[in-house]
Amino acid sequence: MPFNAPIVGIDLGGTNIQIGVVSPERQILGRAKLKTKADQGYDTVLDRITSGITDACAEAKLTLADIAAIGIGAPGPIDPNTGVVLEAVNLRWTNAPLAADLGKRLGKPVVVDNDVNVAVYGENVMGAGDGSRFLLGVWLGTGVGGGLILDGKLYYGHFLTAGEIGHTTLLPGSPPGSTSLEHNCARSAVADRIARLIRANRPSIVTTLTDGSLDSIKSKVIAAAYEANDELVREVVDDVCERVGVAVASAVTLLSLERIVLGGGLSEAMGKPFVKKIAQSVKRHAFPARCRDVDVVGSALEDNAGVFGAALLASERT
Repeated sequence: MPFNAPIVGIDLGGTNIQIGVVSPERQILGRAKLKTKADQGYDTVLDRITSGITDACAEAKLTLADIAAIGIGAPGPIDPNTGVVLEAVNLRWTNAPLAADLGKRLGKPVVVDNDVNVAVYGENVMGAGDGSRFLLGVWLGTGVGGGLILDGKLYYGHFLTAGEIGHTTLLPGSPPGSTSLEHNCARSAVADRIARLIRANRPSIVTTLTDGSLDSIKSKVIAAAYEANDELVREVVDDVCERVGVAVASAVTLLSLERIVLGGGLSEAMGKPFVKKIAQSVKRHAFPARCRDVDVVGSALEDNAGVFGAALLASERT
């Protein structure tokens, strides 16, 4: 839906805050990126969000008075009706009234939703979702998150947690901490598996790419090793693609989805080969045969998905 004045979109993460001033023409006029510093407490994070909004407005040659509303994508389950962050583990928040508190500080309407919901909504309106009415977004980064569009709208479910595909039990009976999709397919899990195999004397160029620092294997390192046909990394990543495909295919079968969008740091770094492998797995496992026509695509907006999605939701809900 169109809006008549600039809106601030915010992607709030456990490590970084990304802020963009979005014009009615859906252009980013000004930006700010800063560390969250969640360990310093809730009020410090609000201070930093406020400071970042000021900086982004300044870059856009605007003031807060020119802004119509503020949208935020925050981690964890959210009550979208009240803007309360129910539980954000990486921020150490429980029942945090983010929309109300930030609204009081800024004197502007504030809309808060889950960070992946926001990114998926942005993709569906402006990016790879292409306006799909039945869509699942799966974001593979440090963890695994998801967002659902059903009948053209974000779907929350009775407990407001719909789309949390990362917590799907993938391997029941496995040791604690290794049963879910997130346990096995998040970037952190992939990096850990690669490091453990290298330490078990498997050769890999990852050792060279990280200067031997196996405790900090980033998505771009995994992508570079995969592109270089590193046998160990190919084995691990291809296994991840198969497992993600199984989980996604189950969702396609359950909900009769027309499109899957894959985003997040790992997916975006790996690019088309990663998306293609997952798509192949989805099409092998989806049922019935007609569900294998589901489109599986990569994010088009990438880092901007959360900022655009938050701004779009704020424009519609204020």
